[in-house]
Amino acid sequence: MRNFFKLQLIAIVFILISCTNNDDNVPVFPEGSTESVNVWVQDSMRRYYYWAEQMPTKPDYHLPVKDFFKSLLSPQDRFSFIVNTEDPSTYPRSIRNMYGFDYTVIQLPNGQVVTTIKLVLKNSPAFNAGLERGMMITKINGKAVTANNAETITDSMKDFTVLDLTVGTWNNGTVANEKEIKVYYGFSSEQPLLSRIFNKNGKKVGYLYVYDFPDGMTAVFNQKFAEFKAEGVQELIVDLRYNYGGSVSAAAALCSLIPAGISSGSPFILFKGNKNGGEVKRTFAQQIAYDPKALDFNTLRSNALGLSRVYILTSNSTASAAEIVVNNLTPYLQVIQIGNTTLGKDMAGFTVEDKRKPKKISWQIHPVIYKVFNANGTGEYSKGITPQIMVNEYSTLPLLPLGDPAETLISSVLDGPYLKSAAHQEVKVLYQSDVNFVQSPR
Repeated sequence: MRNFFKLQLIAIVFILISCTNNDDNVPVFPEGSTESVNVWVQDSMRRYYYWAEQMPTKPDYHLPVKDFFKSLLSPQDRFSFIVNTEDPSTYPRSIRNMYGFDYTVIQLPNGQVVTTIKLVLKNSPAFNAGLERGMMITKINGKAVTANNAETITDSMKDFTVLDLTVGTWNNGTVANEKEIKVYYGFSSEQPLLSRIFNKNGKKVGYLYVYDFPDGMTAVFNQKFAEFKAEGVQELIVDLRYNYGGSVSAAAALCSLIPAGISSGSPFILFKGNKNGGEVKRTFAQQIAYDPKALDFNTLRSNALGLSRVYILTSNSTASAAEIVVNNLTPYLQVIQIGNTTLGKDMAGFTVEDKRKPKKISWQIHPVIYKVFNANGTGEYSKGITPQIMVNEYSTLPLLPLGDPAETLISSVLDGPYLKSAAHQEVKVLYQSDVNFVQSPR
């Protein structure tokens, strides 16, 4: 599960606390009882939660902890969740973090409904079983996948430790060469950066696929940009289409390597919290330094490309720190966003847990604590950031590998003019195995 949290959280800093109740109106419950845990949850949320003032004044302390936590949440909150570190069943589960792949159900212009694999993590159970991006799924555990049952099937997959998939290849409008593949539940290792250099009208175009933003990424980013700079890259495509987010510091490091004209004192981000948290402003250098493993700002800038324009590829799965890259680069250069509207996680948080010794509460809270804004004060994109160029990556099947110059979103940049054919508009996305997972409280 450690890898999951790297995918899901924007970690500003991990605050380790133990709260005590100072509200005379709250009953005193026996230590270790469910009710006493709920009081701790309430106190923690009152201190840190962005929507603390909307919390109910008289919650039901007798509810199970997870239900009690949900009763405190604002209707606007799609992302806060709570887990019990001693109970693995309370941790969020998704097809991606259990098996290492994701899929999309789409309806073609002729009305045909098909299911395609859009992402396979390197060295994951799905990868090791032979799944590839662009394969078509016809059955999951013996059931044919349809628009009506896709969500139910996906939910049921989380209860298994092995999946029986029937997959095939797309050939002239039909699924051919079907075969059976077993995918076992297991761990997916951290994902490598994928980089390419293309040629466009005599210019060298760098391509960087960034799967997530764990801490410790600055050295990797620095190396990739050193390679780009040595090769004379003049344009850049940053592919964030499946990036759930991660560390804001890692996102700031990537941003620092792209534009011209920024310094260590250039403002990068503004965090706005509740009345307790107030506002926190950070420059590029300050935010990068919050990662103890990070290279310093000036070291990174020595390999910056100094561009006036960047292309960023996005989808409905682009979230949190990945959205910060899109929004917070905008004050410093022209951002041409291509693909689909992002998820809309315009917020950040840190883990809240009991660090008394010995620990008395095993629950761990992951609340929304801040709304985030760029150097111009622009934020509030809870409905997502809409691209200037809407391109449907499912308009041409089969899906090509990420990094292939003929792949739909990449070719939209390289081949131009940006693809806006009727087929792009007529292909409908009916269901995605990851989007519902990343936007609902668990």
